[in-house]
Amino acid sequence: MTAPTINIRKGVESDCESILQFIEELALYEKAPEAVLMTLEQLKQDGFGEKPAFQVLIAEDTNQEPYLPVGFALWFQAYSTWKGTFMYLEDLYVTSTYRGQGIGVSLLKTLAQIALENGYKRLRWQVLDWNQPARDFYQSIGATEMSDWVPCQFDDEQSLNEFVNSH
Repeated sequence: MTAPTINIRKGVESDCESILQFIEELALYEKAPEAVLMTLEQLKQDGFGEKPAFQVLIAEDTNQEPYLPVGFALWFQAYSTWKGTFMYLEDLYVTSTYRGQGIGVSLLKTLAQIALENGYKRLRWQVLDWNQPARDFYQSIGATEMSDWVPCQFDDEQSLNEFVNSH
């Protein structure tokens, strides 16, 4: 296999099938394939509709014809009452056969550049506590683990309704 030549570009609506495939692959890796409820239609609407909820970068191997998507980074603008606007990275994923070639670093550097260009005060993401390869990777590039914060959420419509309707 020829070493890939990787291009990082802004995602477009026609990338949604690849993005959904990456989401499903990531969920399988994270041992939660049943948790993905996303549909192609919802992804298109949420990312490329009238009010886009996220932005996405696509990493593609330009040695393949047509160019082959091999990874993605999906992010959105968030807000901190302490710092102001920041970038929240929801997913970063590179297909297994392309890992270890600097593609994840390239995606993160592109995100960091976008954050700087937009005046964002931070770039934040989460990693599963058992995913030691990812944790090691993030530490190796200078990211800080926030061990003093615990994520909380209502995970689905049922839990939201139960809370709203509780005494």
